[in-house]
Amino acid sequence: MWSVTGGSWGGDEFRMASGAEIVGRDSDSFEMKVSIPSDEDGFFGRQCPSCRQIFRIDGNDYDALPDEVVLWCVYCGHHDEHSEFMTQQQLDRALRAAGDLGVQLIGQALDQAFSGFRSSRRSEFGIEISYRTEPFYPEPLPGIDEEKLIRIRSCERCSLRYAVFGEHRFCPVCGHLPALVVALDALAAETARLDGVAQLPAQTAAMLREQGVFTRLWVDTLKNLVGVVEALGTAVFRDTVPDADQRLRGKGNIFQRLDHTADLFVDAGYPDLRTVVDPARWQRLIEFWAARHVFTHNDGLVDEKYLTKVPASTMRIGQRLTTTEQLCRQAIADTEVLCRAVAGLTAP
Repeated sequence: MWSVTGGSWGGDEFRMASGAEIVGRDSDSFEMKVSIPSDEDGFFGRQCPSCRQIFRIDGNDYDALPDEVVLWCVYCGHHDEHSEFMTQQQLDRALRAAGDLGVQLIGQALDQAFSGFRSSRRSEFGIEISYRTEPFYPEPLPGIDEEKLIRIRSCERCSLRYAVFGEHRFCPVCGHLPALVVALDALAAETARLDGVAQLPAQTAAMLREQGVFTRLWVDTLKNLVGVVEALGTAVFRDTVPDADQRLRGKGNIFQRLDHTADLFVDAGYPDLRTVVDPARWQRLIEFWAARHVFTHNDGLVDEKYLTKVPASTMRIGQRLTTTEQLCRQAIADTEVLCRAVAGLTAP
């Protein structure tokens, strides 16, 4: 709804383009309703006034929200009145409608100003002034052609359907997403990255493989998995353990260490992760975490600490670890089971 000041309102005396409608007047202000078209899926865009990134919301779900709803940016978490989240194309459409009304208000004012004017020629040096009213015909309002959604998401708490175009941490209505949702999204992104690389043309893939790009990607995957579990474990522990700060004091990056993480939850009165996750999977996770530690802190060179964690390894101290896409995919699958187990430890 837009307010435009000036003129007098006489019902349908103004010509407005399809999609724009004058619905009322308060003193010198006009109330104008401008439609915002949805896409073929019934979604329309919202743009964060802070980070300027766009996300999309199902139109029916949005209409059902209260008028005073506060929206959250799904990417940066900025929250403000929903009217602050107009996209630039939506704003251009509304401004065009407001401009059409403004042109007609100016024309109306000129008509009134010249209504009693009579031109005259007093001498051959006189100036003759004439004024003629021109009818106004508005052009169609600009359409909306914003980025189309790829996948529809549904908030597990409020059921709002929305779509994003990048990594996000917030629901447009609820705010902060549950820690497990964030973790599973991150794991899905790791899988999508592996899938994307697997679809590269053969020549491009060969060049990247020769440069060691694939190896770096697989190593980064292992590093990212540890980060996902660390973030999830930290969130779950802090959300459910009243004296979490005290228990975590002086323990450093404890959620990067699987056995220490398990001990921490046990000491807080929760089940032991080592019994919740099956033994074979737990051992694979220990090995993945040990490999990540070696790649991060020792350029992949096997040390005594690694062999202690992976006693079945045939590697020798000083040899360099290797990894594969298959191992990374197994690590992602095992990490998903671990994440669900961590989130389930404190579930009612």
